[in-house]
Amino acid sequence: MRIVKLILVIFIIVITVGIINFGDSTARETSILDRVRISKDSSPDIVPVNFNELGIMKASWYGPGFHGKMTANGEIYNQMALTAAHKDLPFGTYLRITNLKNGKSVIVRINDRGPYIEGRDLDLSKGTALALGMMKRGVIKVKVEEIVVNDINPITTLN
Repeated sequence: MRIVKLILVIFIIVITVGIINFGDSTARETSILDRVRISKDSSPDIVPVNFNELGIMKASWYGPGFHGKMTANGEIYNQMALTAAHKDLPFGTYLRITNLKNGKSVIVRINDRGPYIEGRDLDLSKGTALALGMMKRGVIKVKVEEIVVNDINPITTLN
């Protein structure tokens, strides 16, 4: 009987200490911050980029009929994402697209193939078209620049 009482007392003490520490949010935050050790002097790395001009292209947009379907690179198409289709550029290529009429720019990622209408060079997602202010016109001329990240080789970075 003494052992049962002793175990019961220890159990109550453990539960009480746990409840007190659980209710003290300051103690929890301090312990998390002690483990993380964030330096106040650290600054984000600056990654230099260049813009490789690809020229003026004719761009259209596509969206509702393809939303939720698979793109050429295997991902599910989201018409509101900032993506584009091009016939030849590698998947994952980032481009800065600028509407020549209003100067609006947006950065997109190539994730699909197209367009399949003669005379057009890029098919932009609906989200991209909204950002560029081209919804009503449907087809516009855009300045296209490839974003090149300097000093980073994706193959060696993964190793």
